Amino acid sequence: MSSLVANLSLADVKNALRLLTLLDYYDPKKLHSLHGGSELTTTLYQTTGDASGDMGHVNITNLRGGKVGFASAEPGSKFQATYTKSVKEEPYNLSVLEVSDPITFPGLFTSPSAASTNLTALLEKAGCKRFARLIVSSGVVKTYQAAMDKGLTLFAPTDDAFQAKGLPDLGKLTSADLVALLEYHALPQYAPKASLKTMKGGIPTLASTGKGKYDLSVVAKGDDVSMDTGMDKSRVASTVLDDTPVTVHTVDSVLLPPELFGGAPSPAPGASVDAPASAPAPETSSAPAPSPKTDKTKPKHKSPAHSPPAPPADTPDTAPAESPDGDEEADKADNKNGATAVGMGIAAMVASVALVGATLL
Repeated sequence: MSSLVANLSLADVKNALRLLTLLDYYDPKKLHSLHGGSELTTTLYQTTGDASGDMGHVNITNLRGGKVGFASAEPGSKFQATYTKSVKEEPYNLSVLEVSDPITFPGLFTSPSAASTNLTALLEKAGCKRFARLIVSSGVVKTYQAAMDKGLTLFAPTDDAFQAKGLPDLGKLTSADLVALLEYHALPQYAPKASLKTMKGGIPTLASTGKGKYDLSVVAKGDDVSMDTGMDKSRVASTVLDDTPVTVHTVDSVLLPPELFGGAPSPAPGASVDAPASAPAPETSSAPAPSPKTDKTKPKHKSPAHSPPAPPADTPDTAPAESPDGDEEADKADNKNGATAVGMGIAAMVASVALVGATLL
């Protein structure tokens, strides 16, 4: 086994080990009593979704001389691996068997390596052509490539994800916002699917600028893993590259950060959320009452709205206002009484305004 994996990428080594992991319980007794002398069983490699067709299955067959052989499900494959001995048995739960050789098939060791990966070509082949064009046109592909040496996990939306109903018009984003969106689809660390399942809380992305800003979280249920933005969730559909320190996953929807698509910003600290926008400013309601001088400049009215009627004793009921024959004394008395009434009216108005001012204050 050591000679086989010596020059393989980590992704190829993982596939070789997955093909050796059978998802059924086999002990020596069961191996030597196969129904019909042969059967196909599923492996961990088949369940990852990386296997082509049924190539993730293994053929177990009882051979001549009491031997048990293991081979790929590919038609015509030779039984290069045979059962040697049992290493550990936990009945119906776990069985560790030793075999003579690895189980392989042509094409098993063709996974791309991070060092030789053309990222855009890889994405296009995986059905993420729209995403590949965006990272090239925006220049973000250079950011990804610079991060690949230290650690990079990429979540690439499929082409169908960009056709999803209700997706915001990404063409309206500014150049800076588009860069932030694309950087939001990458983590500055190596996180294969198994590692994602164990991650808790907010996970910083390449777009993260501060605590809690542009973070992602993981929702895992069984073998299903989804990335949660706080606005929606996107399922991790497949892994197209897994070679430390880089892994590339496809996701079935575009990751939408609340910082770009969350609607109106929160009120500034200390602002009143409940106050309507049209409420008058506090200083308007506390403005001082008008000065009495303002009222003096207004034209004098014979019957002010707030003036009380002149006392009856001072107003002669029998003297017609239009009489031209009144003597001079009567005219003087009238003028005096009129002046008195106007003066009292002004005083009453001043008192009324002062009361209103006091009430407002």
